[in-house]
Amino acid sequence: MSRTESAPTSFNARILGISLAAALGGFLFGFDTAVINGAIDAMSEDFGISGFLQGFAVSSALLGCVAGAWFAGPLAARQGRVRVMVVAAVLFTASAIGSGLAFGTWDLIAWRALGGLGVGAASVIAPAYIAEVSPADVRGRLGSLQQLAIVLGIFAALLSDAFLAGSAGGAAEVLWLGREAWRWMFLAEAVPAVLYGLFALTIPESPRYLVDQEREEEAADVLTRYTGVRDAAAKIREIRQSLQREARESLRDLRGGSLGLKPIVWVGIALAVFQQFVGINVIFYYSTTLWRSVGFEESEALTTSVITSVTNVLVTVVAILLVDKVGRRPLLLFGSVGMAVTLATMAVAFSQAQGTGDSASLPQPWGPIALVAANLYVVSFGATWGPIMWVMLGEMFPNKIRATAVSVASAANWVANFIVSTTFPSLAAVGLSLAYGLYALFAVLSLLFVLWQVPETKGRELEEMSDESGRRARE
Repeated sequence: MSRTESAPTSFNARILGISLAAALGGFLFGFDTAVINGAIDAMSEDFGISGFLQGFAVSSALLGCVAGAWFAGPLAARQGRVRVMVVAAVLFTASAIGSGLAFGTWDLIAWRALGGLGVGAASVIAPAYIAEVSPADVRGRLGSLQQLAIVLGIFAALLSDAFLAGSAGGAAEVLWLGREAWRWMFLAEAVPAVLYGLFALTIPESPRYLVDQEREEEAADVLTRYTGVRDAAAKIREIRQSLQREARESLRDLRGGSLGLKPIVWVGIALAVFQQFVGINVIFYYSTTLWRSVGFEESEALTTSVITSVTNVLVTVVAILLVDKVGRRPLLLFGSVGMAVTLATMAVAFSQAQGTGDSASLPQPWGPIALVAANLYVVSFGATWGPIMWVMLGEMFPNKIRATAVSVASAANWVANFIVSTTFPSLAAVGLSLAYGLYALFAVLSLLFVLWQVPETKGRELEEMSDESGRRARE
């Protein structure tokens, strides 16, 4: 079958609609992970915790994310992508209500970990589903909706935190129904969580899953109505052939190569790890504390965090506009260079800090330099590695192992996130320059990795993806 026989006739509102519905999981992903930013201090005061236990309360959701990402792929391969979205929505809702009503540290941690299961599942299902329903010529832009939704979720969490704290006169103050504002920060997540579940019930199942389940009439309807395929029968034959090249999907299908896994799986894992090891979530989890630690007033620190979040949203839109025109590899390379330079600048700036604790400050001109570098770092990440890693995970794997491979790579992403989030306070205690210098080193290593191993997937049909694509693409 030639590519033109099944080429989409046009981009349409239906494919955008179901992609947005799937990407709402990314919004909850961002909201759930960032909402703790505004609640942590008041919550810690209420529960009388500090130090390691406080840090663990921040990062506990990430442990759930690892498990959710690990199991979501195999579950989606057997039960379908849409059912996993509905399960994730239930987990988000339960976590939001449970966290808001928590009576102690350990039950809060348990509810946060439960929400992490939903975050991990959403991080796997959204990119895989969007890739599988998208026409090749717009797949990058649609896949980038996942990251746009994530950064919008982060922004919404920070904004709602600020609104609720401001309305109550402080996060620790009582707001409504005798509940403190920090509790309402968690409870607010229940609204988008319920909407996610309702939207998930209205979207069609992935045509590739339907073909795998021998539900070809349904697959033909999805391909025709949503992706605009001209010859659905030919496209279904193409999908079936790609699925039949391997046995039924399982974790065993990822095995191969000299290092125990197929080369392309290792590429996906490495991409996922590098995206976190450049330290981006330090900005979003600890930003307010970070800026206050070097002399910013509380209001200045909060304003800086919001500005950084807005910057992240804007540059993600830029990435969506560029990904299908420029390609994936050039954007990743640009991002690695930009992050290496800006992180190194931040390391130098923070090395100039004077004083310790509440008396710490950055002398002129290092304060403005650090602020500019931090926002340029977010630009470098948000326009490149932020969305492109998720796009790549959704499309770089062969059909038959996609859901499971994305699951494993996403789990690696959450493990890396947990490592960075839990080690940052210890690194910062030694010196912020050490932390940002280490992240700059990983940015340099990510550049070398992309040059060496990452293939270009721009414009390629998912059925063309090969296990051999772990080697650098040569066009």
